[in-house]
Amino acid sequence: MKLALDGMGGDNAPKAVIEGALLALEQIPNLEIQLYGKQEKLEPFLKVHDRLTIVHCEEVIEGTDDPARAIRRKKDSSMAQMMEAVHEGRADACLSAGNTGALMAGGLFKVGRIEGIARPALATTLPTLDGKGFLMLDLGANADAKPEHLLQYAIMGNIYAQKVGGLQKPRVGLLNIGTEDKKGNDLTKAAFELLKEANFHFIGNVEARDLLNGVADVVVTDGFTGNMVLKSIEGTAGALFTMLKEAFMASTKTKISAVLMKNNLRELKNKMDYTEYGGAGLFGLQAPVIKAHGSSNANAIYNAIRQANTMVEYHVIDTITKTVGHVEGMKEV
Repeated sequence: MKLALDGMGGDNAPKAVIEGALLALEQIPNLEIQLYGKQEKLEPFLKVHDRLTIVHCEEVIEGTDDPARAIRRKKDSSMAQMMEAVHEGRADACLSAGNTGALMAGGLFKVGRIEGIARPALATTLPTLDGKGFLMLDLGANADAKPEHLLQYAIMGNIYAQKVGGLQKPRVGLLNIGTEDKKGNDLTKAAFELLKEANFHFIGNVEARDLLNGVADVVVTDGFTGNMVLKSIEGTAGALFTMLKEAFMASTKTKISAVLMKNNLRELKNKMDYTEYGGAGLFGLQAPVIKAHGSSNANAIYNAIRQANTMVEYHVIDTITKTVGHVEGMKEV
């Protein structure tokens, strides 16, 4: 698998990006990486590797740049060039921890949508208490959605859970304010009827409070709601660990307890660690486009690369394309 990697994207680039790339090259035998960025910035962190090449780019898309304008004007940026490589067939997938909006804009403009997909969705795997995780989409690619869009998200999520997650019959749930069939606003009520008739294992409405308990394998919602849920989970997890740390550091007695519970606390932290779950995929494009978290460390980059490799290896995009093409009326969405 040939991966185009943005070496300049993210808070910890290029060091963390390169460390994650080198780790991936050690663990994934068939992987080749094209590293895009300013050569003089990348080289200090590089080790010579026969499956890694640098593609020099003069420009960088910053986190503060206007997404669409940056993709159009900064044509020699690391992000724009890596997506150009995918568009031209020189790479099978691309990955960046940089500007999310620019990556989504570039995905649409350069990589292109799968025919029949109205709006690509941002999807990622979120942690559950049992450690298995669940896939949630959309997480912010589209603030507004139609019922038909949620159906497409469910189709794509179901395929990903089967191909990448290895689940024979993923449980697909619709995020709602209650589990009753008639709950929700006009969007969720209409989407419920579409999902109910679809050719996958739809389990009905699910509530946000049950997500981390593993109530579903795939959870579908609009991007506005999904992004708020994502940020709430991240914020709550961070606050919880801060409170635990303060509690265990409060006295000599609690410090001793912390030492005794060290392994248990580490296990708990790992369960809630986003770096273990890879990045967020922009589903609905003609090739895998992966967005790693902006604060990604080397482990997060490695797992995002592994995610991209798995999507290519298991032909996720091809399966989505074929499935969407056989869904009646999908072209008219």
